[in-house]
Amino acid sequence: MVGPVSAPSDLLGDERLHEIQQTVRRIERRDWWLWCAAIVVMLLLVAAVAALSVPALLKEQEPAFQINVSQSVRALLALVLLFSLHVVYQQILIKRLRSHFAEQFNEIARLQASAQTYQSLAATDSLTGLYNRRIADQRMAEEIARSRRHSSPLTVLAFDLDGFKQINDSYGHAAGDLVLKEFAVRLKRASRFTDVAARTGGDEFLILLPECQTGQVERVLARLRDLEASHNGVRIPFAFSAGWAEYQPNESPQLLLERADRMLYESKRSGNGQVGTLRGS
Repeated sequence: MVGPVSAPSDLLGDERLHEIQQTVRRIERRDWWLWCAAIVVMLLLVAAVAALSVPALLKEQEPAFQINVSQSVRALLALVLLFSLHVVYQQILIKRLRSHFAEQFNEIARLQASAQTYQSLAATDSLTGLYNRRIADQRMAEEIARSRRHSSPLTVLAFDLDGFKQINDSYGHAAGDLVLKEFAVRLKRASRFTDVAARTGGDEFLILLPECQTGQVERVLARLRDLEASHNGVRIPFAFSAGWAEYQPNESPQLLLERADRMLYESKRSGNGQVGTLRGS
């Protein structure tokens, strides 16, 4: 079956989202530590105030000592107030940072979803859901490079629907679209996960078959028998012509595709098939 196309932008978006998540977690940990530190400091200050004030209340002291105790209590209370204000200020900053990062996270998630949607639209044919010609050419170049490195077989299988103009003229363009969709569905079912199925033109399709020699093409074609679409309760049988070529050493993508197309049109001119049956050589 046809697999997804990965893009560097997806990886960058994932990395950016991961960085924001890590920053938010650090802010949350800092928040907890700040609250714990505030509680501990307040408890210590309260204990210090109690330690200084309680003895003075239990026994009489010299006036000078009472004054010093009173000043110390006021100083400690002032420290408690200042520290409380500092804690409140830090909490406000943390809340603003958390809100800012949350907005960034949501914005990046939205942009990533939009980018994936646009990427999918740019890579696939809107009618059939198969890869478009641009992606097919790109993947062909990649598979040829891989075939060269590993000396592995690679076959290109091209299709052209027979009598497609007559289907449009007889049943309407809506019926023609249903025929294209049905052929795309059957093409996906006939493909392996590693194969690349694409719509390259109006009624033209192709499959890249890595690790496949021409002798194995018939297995793919055998899965495409008895083709038909249904439009307004009317059965519309259709057929196709096919041509294929196996990659030769140092061959260009254009030459490989030309050889497959040449076989396709030779098969189409011969008209050696019937509606709903295989055509090809």
